[in-house]
Amino acid sequence: MNWGDVANDISNWIGEYAKENGIGTLVVGVSGGIDSAVTSTLSAMTGIDTIVLNMPIHQDGGQYDLSERHIEWLKTNWENVGGEVFDLSSTYDQFCSEMGPELSELSLANSRARLRMTALYAIAGSCDGMVVGTGNKVEDFGVGFFTKYGDGGVDISPIADLYKSEVFAIGKELGIIEEILEATPTDGLWDDGRTDEEQIGASYEELEWAMRELENPSDSVMTDREQEVMDLYTELHEANSHKMVPIPVFKVNSSDRGN
Repeated sequence: MNWGDVANDISNWIGEYAKENGIGTLVVGVSGGIDSAVTSTLSAMTGIDTIVLNMPIHQDGGQYDLSERHIEWLKTNWENVGGEVFDLSSTYDQFCSEMGPELSELSLANSRARLRMTALYAIAGSCDGMVVGTGNKVEDFGVGFFTKYGDGGVDISPIADLYKSEVFAIGKELGIIEEILEATPTDGLWDDGRTDEEQIGASYEELEWAMRELENPSDSVMTDREQEVMDLYTELHEANSHKMVPIPVFKVNSSDRGN
């Protein structure tokens, strides 16, 4: 597959959607990872004003630096790109203080993602903009590895039909800086810097295999590890399916409306 052509197609799709809906600005949050790096680059390629936000919350220094380097790379290559840093650490600390010690560790981690979503929409709402999502196919439709109404709260999802390996392929084609291409994937929601693989229990390569295997089953016998990954994948997919479908809506019986 020609990944340069795919990148151009996605960028054109973003631009067409923005034009059709009267959008004047694209707003993207970056984390120092490949998904947000590719998404922000595809957004910049549209020629539409693109605001790229680095929103650290007690962030690992390496992740922060990669985000800043990527923003500078974008600004060097596209005149329509602007970059901002909003350190939300003190806001998050105040939130934790107000909520008290009863909240779980996972709940607080997800609160970081939702706080960033609030910042993205505050900017988008102030400049005729829309928030561009950065989730890939494995995260968004495979295992549901995202925060509902956090990084999952977006207006458009340009890379959500791309496997992680395909995102990397496009990243290489676009010339994303090498350190981001080589960085270990992490959602940046934990003080201890735990990786995505440590949280999920499998690598993206393994999860991608499971997703592809379910979509197009092969006749090969699974190894013990493959069976373990497949069980993990199906368990996560089922547990997080509520993130991947529209929220339930109670439907009033039409005959009742006539009474």
